[in-house]
Amino acid sequence: MREALDIAVGYGAALSTVCSGDDRVSQEGEGGGLSDSVDRRGVEPLAGILWKEAGIDRIELADSDVILTLERNGVGASLTVSWASGESFTEQVELAPHAGVEDNRPGFLPDAGGRIHDLVEAVHGDGPVYVVDGGEGLRAYSSGRFSDATGSMPLVGSVPATAQLGPASFRTLHGVRANYVAGAMAGGISSVALVQAMGHAGLLAFYGAGGLPLSAAEDAISKLSRSMGDRPFGANLLHNPVEPAMEQKTVDLFLLYGVRYVSASAFMGLTPAVAHYRYKGIHQVDGRTVCPNRLFAKVSRPEVAEHFLRPAPAKLLAELVGEGKLTEAEAELAVHHPMADAVTAEADSGGHTDRRALPVLLPILRRQRDRIALELAYGERGIHVALGAAGGIGTPESILAAYAMGADYVLTGSVNQCTPEAGTSDVAKEMLLAAGMADVASGPAPDMFELGAHVQVLSRGTMYAKRGDQLYAVYKGYDDWYSVPEKTRAKIEKQMLGRKFDEVWSDCVDYWSERDIGVIERADTDGRHKMALVFRWYLGMSSRWARMGDTKRKRDFQIWCGPSMGSFNDWVAGTDLEPLQARGVVAVADALLGGAASLERVRRLAAQGVELPLDAWRVSP
Repeated sequence: MREALDIAVGYGAALSTVCSGDDRVSQEGEGGGLSDSVDRRGVEPLAGILWKEAGIDRIELADSDVILTLERNGVGASLTVSWASGESFTEQVELAPHAGVEDNRPGFLPDAGGRIHDLVEAVHGDGPVYVVDGGEGLRAYSSGRFSDATGSMPLVGSVPATAQLGPASFRTLHGVRANYVAGAMAGGISSVALVQAMGHAGLLAFYGAGGLPLSAAEDAISKLSRSMGDRPFGANLLHNPVEPAMEQKTVDLFLLYGVRYVSASAFMGLTPAVAHYRYKGIHQVDGRTVCPNRLFAKVSRPEVAEHFLRPAPAKLLAELVGEGKLTEAEAELAVHHPMADAVTAEADSGGHTDRRALPVLLPILRRQRDRIALELAYGERGIHVALGAAGGIGTPESILAAYAMGADYVLTGSVNQCTPEAGTSDVAKEMLLAAGMADVASGPAPDMFELGAHVQVLSRGTMYAKRGDQLYAVYKGYDDWYSVPEKTRAKIEKQMLGRKFDEVWSDCVDYWSERDIGVIERADTDGRHKMALVFRWYLGMSSRWARMGDTKRKRDFQIWCGPSMGSFNDWVAGTDLEPLQARGVVAVADALLGGAASLERVRRLAAQGVELPLDAWRVSP
């Protein structure tokens, strides 16, 4: 125990304690170094102590502001960190040898009745597995105990009963059973039914309020507020640079109905509306800051993440106070509290996307988050901004890889669009069922058309991306509609608009007259702006035609989709999860999570030197 205590003392805590049953040894230190040591060294050296010394069952390091406890839990260990502020989190830690700790395999005395004859089946199950060196080869057991008594054998490798992937603190904070989120697909595709199904199964989902009329969004949010009880659910706040007033009206709606989770997407920086939502109602309880409105920000660039990882600027908060949207007390607390509870690294996703590579984006954002947390002393105040992974998440392998890169949770999108609960047509879903990983393309974003922003869409069976690009080229190339060559105008009216330009413009006038008359007034003197409004009508209607299943406009369908749809289709091909009606959103989540958990168990055994057949790495729904 003395050697173990020396390693523990090296963490610089005020008091270090090592326990073996009722025996314990302690040593005081200068203190003040625990948080920094854990940031630099991690807890692997401590886990290595429990790996080597079967008799040691608990290590406790106490500093003035934080207490770290590592306690043996079966073949793993439970790590608990508690701050003086009252915040704490607990997660499972794998026990393994570490540099500086001698690789001394502990003895294990198996239960004779727990012999495992099919190792692959057992590893793909959910019970503990212990692999020992029986002298004439490896043997596997489902139960036993650590012991050096007669009959014990060297433990070659082990995995505990299946545990949840990702930190337990995420599940505790949000009251969910898994670190898995169904992202918001705009236009109500992430429907009331989808959010309800996820919520009643103990999982978090966001309603797709973006792109809907406020009346439709209000109706859906009202239904969710009544039906979900105390189960967590959210809705999305889609950045609208063309109509900033719509952002504020959407936030007002969320606050009116007490929506406690919002997914902020397509933002390029902070806006008054998103800061208003985040900080409204912020207060203190027993000296601890409580921010009741939880914000999940989807980002694909570090410069955008920076805004959400830090508190809102004092100037912006002062403006909100001046407008009566925040109180002075709320602004004083907000200036020290990050904008987001969670930042989702959005990689190669459907819809709005920069098509970044997740293995590049996620580690960058993780380092950025950790630097800012250290700079602003978030840890000392019990603040932790969770980091999520999205884009390309459609198989167990991709989920496990995301967690291995440091994600606290995963967020799925495209695969949920092809479920019975999704708020889109069966025609669109059947098209998604046939999609391969390469059947996607990039086309203009309806809400950011003038800015040249793009969305990733399904390309198999639809010409939306190609036709949208043609419209954007015309918009950029000509000052007004009547400067466009007659042949090109005729083609656009026949193939895309399906009507005369002026007929569509008449509808635009009716629409914008009720929404923002200034848009029409500008178009009267700006021919290019008038073209943009008409082209945006087509781009916007194309997603509506897809949701409604208008087969006459099938070639124009705008179906937001990333390559994960194709990878999921490939994974479930020939299984019970292949047909559309079997792809319930919860069934999809459980299949992906279950497969990832099985692969993690295989990975753990392989990392400990246990040779497994190749089929151990294949998991089916």
